Amino acid sequence: MTQGAGFIVPDWSVPMGVRTLVTTRAGGVSLPPYASFNLGDHVGDDPAAVAQNRARLRACLPTEPTWLAQVHGIVVADADQASGVPEADAVVARGQGAVCAVLTADCLPVLLCDDDGSVVAAAHAGWRGLVAGVLEATVARMAVAPSSIRAWLGPAIGQGAFEVGDEVRQAFVTADPGAAAAFVPGAVQGKWMADLFLLARRRLSQAGVHRVEGGGICTYTDAARFYSYRRDGRTGRFASLIWIES
Repeated sequence: MTQGAGFIVPDWSVPMGVRTLVTTRAGGVSLPPYASFNLGDHVGDDPAAVAQNRARLRACLPTEPTWLAQVHGIVVADADQASGVPEADAVVARGQGAVCAVLTADCLPVLLCDDDGSVVAAAHAGWRGLVAGVLEATVARMAVAPSSIRAWLGPAIGQGAFEVGDEVRQAFVTADPGAAAAFVPGAVQGKWMADLFLLARRRLSQAGVHRVEGGGICTYTDAARFYSYRRDGRTGRFASLIWIES
């Protein structure tokens, strides 16, 4: 990924006219524990600081992003028609300049587009969303052949830091026995270390999306660049964004 002041441009093969961006925690005005480029307006940060951070981001975009009220579900909003702040965990866009965005701080952001650059999407995929089918719902809402879709997995908590209970493993394995490969025993009996990136790749593959790039950047261990709820508790959120250039 190519990094600038407060921003990262994902290094993945997208068609001409599709643009992507990931923010970092640098380059904003928020004070600790949200320092400094927090874009989440629901985490206890000073609203004025969040507004200023969002204004700095907006200056790099063609339009204001379609911000979501994320609830770890599978609802997919439409950036071309949305008003206000939709309660959803993914968003699609076909119109030029309509910006799809998701906020994360350990959950997995997934950016998607088709080969023609005619539709783009962003999904917020924590373990609850993954097991419920948020990626499958996003692919379906894009309404193009899944084989024409390419995806990029953004920064998320890595397997070495993501301890979950047996009920989480069982939820995935019940739906997909092969998902067992994404879990290794933790230090405590009954606990497992989960690989969100592998789980997402399996879900995308089962939905017909086989060209998947990215993955492997851990928010928990990269404290200089990314927020991590598991690491810090009270913390900010960074954004992953995709749009079709005007």
